[in-house]
Amino acid sequence: MAARTLLQFFHWYYPEGGKLWAEVAQKAQGLAEMGVTDVWLPPAYKGASGGASVGYDTYDLFDLGEFDQKGAVATKYGGRAGLEAATRALSEAGLRVIHDVVFNHKMGADEKERVHVHRVNPEDRTQIEDEAFEADAYTKFTFPGRAGQHSQFVWDVKCFAGVDCVENPDEQGVFRLVNEYGDGEWNEEVDDELGNFDYLMGADVEFRNRAVYEELKYWGRWLADQLPVQGFRLDAAKHIPAWFFRDWVGHMRDTVDSELFVVAEYWKPDMEALRQYLDLVDKQLMLFDVALLHHFHEASRAGADYDLRTIFDGTLVAEEPDHAVTVVGNHDTQPLQALEAPVESWFQPLAYALVLLRAGGVPCVFYPDLYGAQYSDAGGDGGEYQITIEPVPCLPRLIEARQRFAHGEQTDIFDEASSIAFVRHGTADEPGCVVLISNGDEAGKVVELGPDHAGAGFRDFLGHCQEEIHADEEGRVNLRVNGGSVSVWVRSDAL
Repeated sequence: MAARTLLQFFHWYYPEGGKLWAEVAQKAQGLAEMGVTDVWLPPAYKGASGGASVGYDTYDLFDLGEFDQKGAVATKYGGRAGLEAATRALSEAGLRVIHDVVFNHKMGADEKERVHVHRVNPEDRTQIEDEAFEADAYTKFTFPGRAGQHSQFVWDVKCFAGVDCVENPDEQGVFRLVNEYGDGEWNEEVDDELGNFDYLMGADVEFRNRAVYEELKYWGRWLADQLPVQGFRLDAAKHIPAWFFRDWVGHMRDTVDSELFVVAEYWKPDMEALRQYLDLVDKQLMLFDVALLHHFHEASRAGADYDLRTIFDGTLVAEEPDHAVTVVGNHDTQPLQALEAPVESWFQPLAYALVLLRAGGVPCVFYPDLYGAQYSDAGGDGGEYQITIEPVPCLPRLIEARQRFAHGEQTDIFDEASSIAFVRHGTADEPGCVVLISNGDEAGKVVELGPDHAGAGFRDFLGHCQEEIHADEEGRVNLRVNGGSVSVWVRSDAL
């Protein structure tokens, strides 16, 4: 089976107008030929901001761009027919379809309810005022545009644990709803940031309500009846009790596909916290390697001052490789977003080589790095910024190299601070490669490949170095890399 390569086929500022599903369908075959195996689609259901919604302000999970709700029928990415065509094209090209799941909260309620709430200290969510007060809150979701099609479930105050806004009296903050679950406390098995990180935004879903629990399981089964489903990306896992995803993922594997690919967004670089979370979910899923992304960001800023030998220290892929999805960027870390940590353009080819060509982990390619992006938005200082993200020039070749040459056992040559290398030794049936990386000056490495490679010629698959280099009679070869660059050396007879 081909090594898994995931593509995030969207970014935060993807243009409105319902064009993404059509673009997915148009590019599906080319992606398969390049070497992509899995495509992560954006949230496909209706958000509170309708046709402008990126998808994370979840309103109606059952509206896949089919009903006139929140001022639009289609979502930002297109209508249901376009989504069906896109997922069909991916499947016909042999690509797996990965869906984005946003369960943590709902926004854009259809009606207010009179509720009782406790004020919560936003900086320490464990500090909940003893005395409750009465107020109005947007906690009732009836989905009038859908009128009961696909599901007749109505979400009301019993389905939520908290809100961030109440009326009559008018207040904003964090408020714990009075309900019958948890003795007035937040959910457990969530991240401990701010004391308890159950609450994030909007109307916070109460997973301890059995009716909610069963409705979300039903939705997963329903989605798989409507569209190809080979996996899920789980949003905001820090804020959702681990027991819920442990049960939900298990249920999806039992009822939809035992081989489902599942990656959760537990956005934290702390290995102890990630290990604890993996244990709580019975290691049924993968997590994004936040620490490695931060290392890439730092290395790209530091240049030759960064010690490349340490780049995998404390990372998920180094310590739990079977549960790591490695990234160079995503919709939350791109410029002007909340977790902004962009990798400088000169270092992007190096970073992608380090995730695409090494053993361990599943690499995720970010849409703008493959296709580019232009957008504008306000920065943290209130100023308006125009952002241009250029495609990483050698990224298609690196994706191709993963499928063609990144095979077999791996040997690291992490012997110099500003230049490192690793060897994929290949197998009896598949060729290998030697990858050299420098964040400083031009560098060389003498690599011992063994007598099977005696006299063989080697070329840089990326074309950064033009010459052919031959191994000696013992299979020893002296390879090089340009300054601030990456080279992927493969046998000339494998090209």
